[in-house]
Amino acid sequence: MGFTDTRFNVNLSILFTELPLLERPAAARAAGFTAVELWWPWVDSPVPEQTELEALRAALNDAGTQLVGLNFYAGQLPGPDRGALSVPGEESEKFRANVPVAVEFARSLGCTAFNALYGNRIEGVSEAEQDELALENLAFAARAVAEVGGTLLIEALNAPESPHCPIVSAPKAIEVVDAVNAATGLDNARFLMDLYHLSMNGEDLDEAIDRYTAKTAHVQIADNPGRGAPGTGDLDFTALLGRLKKAGYDGWTGLEYKPGDGPSASAFEWLPAPLRAARS
Repeated sequence: MGFTDTRFNVNLSILFTELPLLERPAAARAAGFTAVELWWPWVDSPVPEQTELEALRAALNDAGTQLVGLNFYAGQLPGPDRGALSVPGEESEKFRANVPVAVEFARSLGCTAFNALYGNRIEGVSEAEQDELALENLAFAARAVAEVGGTLLIEALNAPESPHCPIVSAPKAIEVVDAVNAATGLDNARFLMDLYHLSMNGEDLDEAIDRYTAKTAHVQIADNPGRGAPGTGDLDFTALLGRLKKAGYDGWTGLEYKPGDGPSASAFEWLPAPLRAARS
């Protein structure tokens, strides 16, 4: 495999999870990676204690790892939830409370990419009402991240694994991106192109890359079937990542896959060690 033109980072919320959170940055660095991303680490706490934030910040800095992507609070992830911002009541309020905390934490680490996960459809609330709330909260988040020169990411999940999530296709995610940008006038909302999710949806990955790379600010990968490392499934990542590069994508590519039966450190044999460290 090639990948000499791809900038990789490791998602520490799905890889190295056999270790405590504060040990994962050093483990990723030991495996050769210098850039990482995270789902919101405190699933029960959108506003954790300052000591917890400081401890994670120190762990990232001490390991020599750069945080390049952070999710806003999204409920129980992984778990039954798929996001929070479109869910009326307590979940939506938690999302809004989390936004300034996440933005400041990321800013202190030089991170400017923020993933805002929509939320499942729920009974007793119309889709229109949820979508109205979602747009309001996404605009709120877009304005907050703009203050630190940030980008708001909108991700499409996959329908088989997230049947109650309304954003389960690239066109739908792009529709939301465009709506947020129209609402704020900031033009800082972009697509998070997760090739695993799009593949699970049966979407044409080549077509998605050709059509949507211009509106894409982050990419994530896992092989399909299985959501394992590249080479464990059927996707041709040499071709896919090469196509992204040709289409003009030069951002980060997050490794967001399951490590398999062994320790996470053994799940990177597909990627030569010299290609793991971040490159400008």
